[in-house]
Amino acid sequence: MTSEFEGQAVLVTGAASGIGLAAARLFAERGADVAIADIDSGHGREAEAALRADGLSAVYVPVDVADDASVAAMVDAVVDRFGRLDAAVNNAGVSGPHKPFVDHDRDEWDRIIAVDLTGVFVCMQYELRRMSVLGHGGAIVNTSSGAAVTASRGQPGYTAAKYGVLGLTKLAAQETAVTGVRVNAILPGMTRTPLFGSWAAEHPDHAEALAATVPVGRMASPAEVAEAAVWLCSPRASYVNGLSLVIDGGLSIR
Repeated sequence: MTSEFEGQAVLVTGAASGIGLAAARLFAERGADVAIADIDSGHGREAEAALRADGLSAVYVPVDVADDASVAAMVDAVVDRFGRLDAAVNNAGVSGPHKPFVDHDRDEWDRIIAVDLTGVFVCMQYELRRMSVLGHGGAIVNTSSGAAVTASRGQPGYTAAKYGVLGLTKLAAQETAVTGVRVNAILPGMTRTPLFGSWAAEHPDHAEALAATVPVGRMASPAEVAEAAVWLCSPRASYVNGLSLVIDGGLSIR
């Protein structure tokens, strides 16, 4: 373990499982006080307990990123608990069913956009306000997707939202650079998260076929993706701003 985030407070949304949980653990192992934010209180509290059992500093904070008041309360809770906010990974997201474009209904579209796009926008607003007032500078990483490089067939809402996250990231990076806050995005490819696992269990043949299309011959682990988010928040990436970092084993170059 290293101490590069010693004395810093880090917020990770969607941190009860998958990439978010892996990122929360990496930050904590490297010295940060970590807020595990998630709508899933059961798994969120389990994650908090697991990190604390390993001697790490972590607290679960409930949040529904589709609700502005909930996001405001989350950011306030982090600053009240730790006295500062140095970095945030806006990772919370949902996906929808795979089906033809014309078969998706408005409710599915609205829910995905509310969580995956508007949720990132609102989280950034509250995070940036606090970082600006506290005057510590900071770093924000938004989780987009490989779907923002190559459209995710059968998922128009998810694809549109993840493309939108890149636009928000670039705009915020331009505006906040003078304040010392850097904003970047990660674009994970196929990753063995619980969400993917549940889908793969229902479509095992299709899952294996997808993995075979990745040039490196396998899917990513959540920790491999989380490493990129942690690096972007670290002093080692001090001159990196507005980047859209693809983490997909080379899939998008084909």
